[in-house]
Amino acid sequence: MRRSHDEIAKMRKAGRVVGEMHEATRAAARPGVTTAQLDQAARAVLDRRGARSNFLGYHGFPAVICTSPNAMVVHGIPGPLRLVEGDIVSIDCGAIVEGYHADAAFTMGIGEVDLVAEKLMRVTEESLWAGIAQMQPGHRLHDIGLAVQTVAEGAGFSVVREYVGHGIGTAMHEDPQVPNYWPGRPGPMLKSGMVLAVEPMVNAGGAETILLDDHWSVVTADGSLSAHFEHTIAVTDDGPEVLTLSG
Repeated sequence: MRRSHDEIAKMRKAGRVVGEMHEATRAAARPGVTTAQLDQAARAVLDRRGARSNFLGYHGFPAVICTSPNAMVVHGIPGPLRLVEGDIVSIDCGAIVEGYHADAAFTMGIGEVDLVAEKLMRVTEESLWAGIAQMQPGHRLHDIGLAVQTVAEGAGFSVVREYVGHGIGTAMHEDPQVPNYWPGRPGPMLKSGMVLAVEPMVNAGGAETILLDDHWSVVTADGSLSAHFEHTIAVTDDGPEVLTLSG
């Protein structure tokens, strides 16, 4: 679906809230802090900005952010887990302003992390930006995934297949799905006004994942580290506009 300038303006407002949630959780994340405390920091931003959470209550999800440490790929539920030096944690945030959604994620290290973790986080973010660069009118949807896959696999990592990016607007998850790999066909043409959430999930080991018994948390099957970066981006005549940057 193509969004009007007014609709994108509302999503831009929601995106700024998400960017501020990222800033608040990044500042709070340090050794000894629980993932529930990170959720509280994000809730404070939503309350201050008069925005609503699109995560809280989504199919029963009990928090306003997802916190996924180390081998957890996505959808971790905040709770009593205390972060320790050397962990990495992915933080996924969303917000609704005037009925329009934004969604973005990042992965960060807690204190000093090892070289594999550093490289994994760097490469995953680079793969996101490579995908974003493909979001030009006239390009094809699956050019995004090909760019992500090329960067991630070129660095010796693997791309998760079961979970993908998505369209976004008046709902958090809309068509089309945005795979982080080349599915063998170019997909529909990108047009100005389309808004997509692009979100590479990249594993240090194999691509396979396991869903835990809480029916939310997804971990790598081999126990390797995983990183997750995401932005909400509008396709415009001037190229991609990232709506979820802070500031």
